[in-house]
Amino acid sequence: MIAPFEYRHLRAFVRVRIVSGIALVVFAGVTLAFGGSNWKAYGWAMAFLALAAGNWGCAYWEQRIARSEASPD
Repeated sequence: MIAPFEYRHLRAFVRVRIVSGIALVVFAGVTLAFGGSNWKAYGWAMAFLALAAGNWGCAYWEQRIARSEASPD
């Protein structure tokens, strides 16, 4: 499920996913601040927040994989 290149650099991709999730939350905030109070702005903000949640979920999953590899048994 994880691409070989991404698997070899798993911790770096976790950081990228976390930062991109933060950027998406900022985009949602900017959309709500300057987009007005209509459903189109709310829809875009919800889309940005859903993508951020997806990125953070994948980052959590990949972080668990990276930690399980590093733990000495």
